[in-house]
Amino acid sequence: MVAGPESRGRLLSSAAVDPLIVREGVTIPAEAMSMRASRSGGPGGQNVNKVASKVELRTDLTRVVGLDAGAFARLRAMVAGQVDAEGLLLVVSQKSRDQRANLEDAREKVRAIVLRALPAPRRRRKTKPTRGSVERRIADKKERGVRKLARRSVDE
Repeated sequence: MVAGPESRGRLLSSAAVDPLIVREGVTIPAEAMSMRASRSGGPGGQNVNKVASKVELRTDLTRVVGLDAGAFARLRAMVAGQVDAEGLLLVVSQKSRDQRANLEDAREKVRAIVLRALPAPRRRRKTKPTRGSVERRIADKKERGVRKLARRSVDE
C-alpha cells in the first residue's frame, strides 16, 4: 500500500459512531457523522508516532433531527468558521492519548454547540434611565464644567 495523504488518518464510517442525542427531540443520526483518526501532536513518548489518537469528527448539520428553522439558522451562524468546504462541521479533539476518549470529547463538543443554538435569544427590553441617574449625570456634567471654567486664564 502506498502511503499518501489519504492514508495518513483512518476514516471510520458512521457505523463506528453512534447517534448523538443532544436532548429530548433533538438527535444527530450516526449517518450524519464521520470520524477520522490521525496522529496527534505534542508529547506522548514512544507511542506518539505510532498511535492514531487525534480525532476529527465531521457532522452534516443539515441532517440534525428536531431543529426548527430559527435554531438551524443560529447554528449555521455560530459555526460559520468551523465548516469545511463540503459544508460539514469539523470538530477536532486531541486532549487524551486515547482515541475513544477523544471521540467522546469531540461528540460532546458537537452536542454543546447544537445545545447553544437551541434556545432563542431573549429580546432586549427597552428601558429608560431612572430619574436619580439622570440627575446624577447632569450634576456631574455641571461639576465638570465648573472645573474647566476654573482652568481658564483671567485674560479671556
